[in-house]
Amino acid sequence: MIWWVKARRLGPVLLPGTVVFALILSVAHDRAIELPGMLSGGGNRVFLLQFVPLVITSTLAHSLAQRLVEAEEVAMRNVRRLDTLLVAACVLAAVLASLVVGGLSGSDEATVAGRNTAFLTGVMLLAGAAHPQAATVAPVGWVFAIVFLGYADFDRPWPWAVTLHTPASIPSLAICSTVFVGGLVAQARARRAP
Repeated sequence: MIWWVKARRLGPVLLPGTVVFALILSVAHDRAIELPGMLSGGGNRVFLLQFVPLVITSTLAHSLAQRLVEAEEVAMRNVRRLDTLLVAACVLAAVLASLVVGGLSGSDEATVAGRNTAFLTGVMLLAGAAHPQAATVAPVGWVFAIVFLGYADFDRPWPWAVTLHTPASIPSLAICSTVFVGGLVAQARARRAP
């Protein structure tokens, strides 16, 4: 188990990434910028917290890509199960941090950051199962797609842009949860090339 912790770089990469996520969440919870919309008539107000889940997805993708092939092949413990638990624990920490910061600050954007992190982590895991090098790029591509294409009109996101919807949106919560669970299943079953 010690080699798995060291190989996945939990101490130097994943733990600091989670702390940085929580710090940015608490500092920038209601800060927004105005960006041009490609599909809407005017500008789109984009909260900076749309980008903060990328801290978690990037560090998770990096951690999961670190491997000790020989040790994993002869491991007594199920490495895939450990990886799945690692992803679930990291996303759970992000969700809890966003609920705490959102509750204390009264910020809807901080509250949905955890849901968005779960969704983007699912996207990362699904993309990584299809092609390992796509794991980091897919969540970034999604965030930029919703920033420039996600609004039908000012402050009115398209139904497919689930990460832009309010915390009260049950369909968005259901889609985000489904994508996250699908990503966990895909990651646990994906064949890994040495």
